[in-house]
Amino acid sequence: MAQKHFAPEAPTPAFERVDSDLLIEEETMPSYRPERFYPVHIGQIFRDQYQIIGKLGWGAASTVWLCRDLHTKDNYVVLKVYINSSKVHRELPIYEHIRRLDSEHDGRDRIRKLLGKFEVQGPHGTHICLVHEPLGLSLAELRDSRPERVLSTAVMRETFRWILRGLEFLHQEAHVIHTDLHPHNIFMGIQHNSILVRFEQDEAESPCPRKELEDRTIYISRPMRLSAGLPAISDLSEARFGDFENIDDIMPDVYRAPEVILGLNWSYPVDIWALGMVIWDLFEGNRLFPARNPDKHYSERYHLAQMVAILGPPPLELLRRSEKSRKFWDQDGKWICDVPIPDISLESLEHRLEGQEKDHFLQFMRKMLQWNPERRGTCHDIFWDEWLLADLIASGKLQPPKEA
Repeated sequence: MAQKHFAPEAPTPAFERVDSDLLIEEETMPSYRPERFYPVHIGQIFRDQYQIIGKLGWGAASTVWLCRDLHTKDNYVVLKVYINSSKVHRELPIYEHIRRLDSEHDGRDRIRKLLGKFEVQGPHGTHICLVHEPLGLSLAELRDSRPERVLSTAVMRETFRWILRGLEFLHQEAHVIHTDLHPHNIFMGIQHNSILVRFEQDEAESPCPRKELEDRTIYISRPMRLSAGLPAISDLSEARFGDFENIDDIMPDVYRAPEVILGLNWSYPVDIWALGMVIWDLFEGNRLFPARNPDKHYSERYHLAQMVAILGPPPLELLRRSEKSRKFWDQDGKWICDVPIPDISLESLEHRLEGQEKDHFLQFMRKMLQWNPERRGTCHDIFWDEWLLADLIASGKLQPPKEA
């Protein structure tokens, strides 16, 4: 019998090993507990269908992975693996509610799609897994890829017109408040699978750095390459239904709306405030409200002082609804806190524009940045702003909005 000859397997490329004493990725969070996270490893297959290709990201409650769907030819999905200690799973009910909606609003497609769900048993408990459509770079990654770490006016206008459509769908059709909008939760879309194929090739040819521990491997996330699809809002893990009274703490600290800091009921306008924060971050290259004390820790006192400087004093009507406001203002609305009001303004902090375009941009920002939530614009109001539509107006595709 003739001897069979087998071609030798190609050696697996070497990867960088991270020192076991160095905290990386999800380990850097103060709340991190290793037993809460499922120990995903590259190459692993979930449910005989989803094979892990590489790590895309992480958060306080999950890790996120690009997978090949073995049941569908040339198809990729994103797998979000939740920690096992989530007491309340907010994201799944929101997605199921959206799936049941009978709506033809064009913003529906600007919300990242949920393709499936399942549970997996880990060493320390059960983990919920959500299967999503793949997306490209987050806006934070896109910004950080630019030499000046800002996005161009053209990219901002095109991107946020679509994001406003998605947010309007959430608010008006789904009656959902996102509560966690920031540049890491908004992604560029993918037009075709070549970006995903290249991601898989990159991981095979140059495996990501990782830290190998006794019971798990912590991988360094690999960013997607640049893509040109339509943007989408992602991560509904902190979303709330808007038809209920909401008063709990939400939002990343430096993005927190005034009504949240003051302990008041909040609703859809918190997303409008956050949208203003996101736009400023990406266009100006820094946060409008750093909100840090001299020790570099978040401080409500410094945050509110900066708001007073930029927005002016809050209306008395708003302060009188908040018992917490008495820590910062007297009964007449005078600032009594020991933190001085900084000598800054919206005009002085805006550095990229001049003349009429600067005036229009600041008017656009002020539609979102209002103390009183009821005075903030809706998604519709902001979408039809002259600054956001300026390129379409200049090209003749739109007529200038009529003055009120």
